Amino acid sequence: MYKELIKEFDIFPILLLIARPAAGKSEIIKFLYDLDPVDRKKNFHLGKLKVIDDFPFLWRWFEEDHILSKMNKERLFTDEEGYFKYIHQWDLLINLINLEYEKFLRKEEKTDKYSVILEFSRGKEHGGYDRALPILSDKILNKLSILYINVSWSESLRKNRKRFNPDKPDSILEHGIPDKKLEHMYSECDFFELADKDDLFISIRNKNVPYTIFENEDDVTTEYKPALRNRLKDCLSVLWENQSNSMI
Repeated sequence: MYKELIKEFDIFPILLLIARPAAGKSEIIKFLYDLDPVDRKKNFHLGKLKVIDDFPFLWRWFEEDHILSKMNKERLFTDEEGYFKYIHQWDLLINLINLEYEKFLRKEEKTDKYSVILEFSRGKEHGGYDRALPILSDKILNKLSILYINVSWSESLRKNRKRFNPDKPDSILEHGIPDKKLEHMYSECDFFELADKDDLFISIRNKNVPYTIFENEDDVTTEYKPALRNRLKDCLSVLWENQSNSMI
């Protein structure tokens, strides 16, 4: 089935970017957005971009709780320190991604021209990727490839501090998380526990989903260093070859 999709699309139908916070996911997406469409398709196997990120969903919860507090009403989603009240809210975020993808399919007539990019982060404290990935819908899993951006916990902390702009807390590229909260939720990551079982695929609900790893400890994404283009091109070329030769 996947070979037929690749032949039909000639682009990644769905690419999932996952990593620790501030690892470079949003910067990579911006880099891809800014490319000439012909260059993006020829060298990165990506068509018109549709991005579905869970950050706007959770930020809306923070905003609504802030308003409710000012109204002297009970907060619905988070406590006073900004932690989710219930662990199932992390599952809800994935289901909201599923919903946004369904809405995209209904709204867009020529979906074969698009590469849908999904983006989120998960730490072991709230179940990790082992909990999150199986919640993705069949429609997503059947077309999914994964790009993991690898940085250490210390690098995630450094970049989170550097990028935070207090004047734009809702910005995709400039939001940040307090150090204590970041450490509590994201210091431990389970991605390599899933990936260590196979060099090419991660098993998600008995589906072999191809993945590759973008190493970014040297931070080629913050200033859009020249190495970003070549490294990303190489990673996506490897991922393209792996999925093109596979059956899911």
